[in-house]
Amino acid sequence: MLTDPGHLLLFVAASVAIVGLPGPNILYICTRSMTQGTAAGLVSALGVETGTLVHALATAFGVAALVSAQPWALEALTLLGAGYLAHLGARSLAEARSTDRADGTAASTHRLPRVYGQGVLVNLLNPKVMLFFLAFLPQWVSDGATGAQARTEMLVLGTITFLLGLVMDLAYASAAGALGHRLPTRALTGRSAKYTVAAVYFGLAIATVLT
Repeated sequence: MLTDPGHLLLFVAASVAIVGLPGPNILYICTRSMTQGTAAGLVSALGVETGTLVHALATAFGVAALVSAQPWALEALTLLGAGYLAHLGARSLAEARSTDRADGTAASTHRLPRVYGQGVLVNLLNPKVMLFFLAFLPQWVSDGATGAQARTEMLVLGTITFLLGLVMDLAYASAAGALGHRLPTRALTGRSAKYTVAAVYFGLAIATVLT
């Protein structure tokens, strides 16, 4: 498969079509950019796609298949993911009630490592991403490929998907950040921003459980 340019081009096109569709990860990234600044959105995108790369590695080395074979493991991962998003929402609510407008977006630029780590966890604790890779990548492995060859091809394919996702997420983050700067009087800053972020987190937590 990797030596067939036409087949590889089809894989890239399919990946762009699937990964580029707006979904929970993109909503999360855009919310960060619009309410905490472009830097926070870009770092969130990097964190989310780091989680994507881990999911791809887990698929290539068979870890995802082991987890998916255990319904209780998928349920536990789903609840952990939803609980973590709810935790982020609760933290944003607490900050909204205790902060003043002077905090604004400046404070977020000093916590970019935390923003990155949160992005990683948001994606890692989403079993739907793992199941997507488990269903998607093997379809593009060469016919008859097994063992090391199949694993190598899935690693390459997973890396391509990661890079495509990263480019698109960074583009979404940049666009959302630019839009946020154009909003009248920077409405999505300070306390109002934290309420907005909290609402998004709680919504994503509910969607994680129900979908």
